Amino acid sequence: MTTADGRSYPVAPESGDHDSRFTNGLALDVAEVIEAHGYPTFTSGRDLLELRISLYRFLYKDAL
Repeated sequence: MTTADGRSYPVAPESGDHDSRFTNGLALDVAEVIEAHGYPTFTSGRDLLELRISLYRFLYKDAL
């Protein structure tokens, strides 16, 4: 769904605050793309956690 300002994001989760599309695999795929663009390799669990939090905020913030 597109908002009044033309944006597609944020979106509402599939069910309440749960969305089966939001998985660890999604974060790992995004990390892989970031690394492929020349950024440092993700070696810390904390970095992956922060990436996951950032993705969640981008995808769902203000849509809940």
